[in-house]
Amino acid sequence: MDPVKRSLATLHITVILLGGTALFSQIISLSAQDITLGRSLFACAALFIFLKLTKTSFTLHNKKDYIVAIGLGAIMALHWITYFAAMQYASVSVGMIALFTFPVITVLIEPLFERSALQWQDIFSALVVFAGIALIVPEGSLENDVTLGVIIGVGSAILYAVRNLAHRHYFSQYSGAKAMAWQILVVCLCLLPMTSSTLLNASSQNWLLLLALGTVFTALPHALIAASLAHLKAKTFALIACMQPFYGVLLAIFLLGENPTWQTFVGGLLVTSASVYETIKTHKQQKATN
Repeated sequence: MDPVKRSLATLHITVILLGGTALFSQIISLSAQDITLGRSLFACAALFIFLKLTKTSFTLHNKKDYIVAIGLGAIMALHWITYFAAMQYASVSVGMIALFTFPVITVLIEPLFERSALQWQDIFSALVVFAGIALIVPEGSLENDVTLGVIIGVGSAILYAVRNLAHRHYFSQYSGAKAMAWQILVVCLCLLPMTSSTLLNASSQNWLLLLALGTVFTALPHALIAASLAHLKAKTFALIACMQPFYGVLLAIFLLGENPTWQTFVGGLLVTSASVYETIKTHKQQKATN
């Protein structure tokens, strides 16, 4: 198979795997914090083994980079906990849609990281996203689990956007696998002191699911991303990554039996459309400045 076609196929498989992580919020009978710690332990071990096999140095360039890794890892820990919590409160479908507000949130907060001004198109995209989120919120009460899940999901999206922007500005000199290995190591160090007896006494089935989540659905995709980018443009990766909520919702429907409402479908379409638009616009701007 042609290297480009193989990389495209690999990238779609990667995005499906990343979308599949959401399913574990429902099939693992543990709290979001325990799922995050279990996932991180296995993912961290797998990524460092990958770095060893590929003869990639574990060390970072300087002390500043270690401080950055600690900051990014702490944000990642909060992001992953809120990611799973959102889907446990609401559903996989609603949680995925709430999370994928992050491309537009990224555009809105990017001026805090670099000298850039918001354009009217960005404001319009934000309004489209807010309309999509409003559609999937059943009522304006935190006593409603779906509403609470949406709020937590958007909070997770904000954390993810901040992490991505900080990573791009201060940590992009490292490969995806190495960067993730260090950040997930920090996640483990942050959460290990809070290890619960529930996780320690978890059933063998839950531990096997955590093993699958940490290796097949976390470490493997990030290793595949690094390989596929050797033959694909970053724009191609970004656009295919926008398919993650679509794949996640499909997996939830067919594997978990979820039955999203029409409001969820329409809201998801609005959020995803705005994400795709912002992705395309961002890459056009980057191309124009290069």
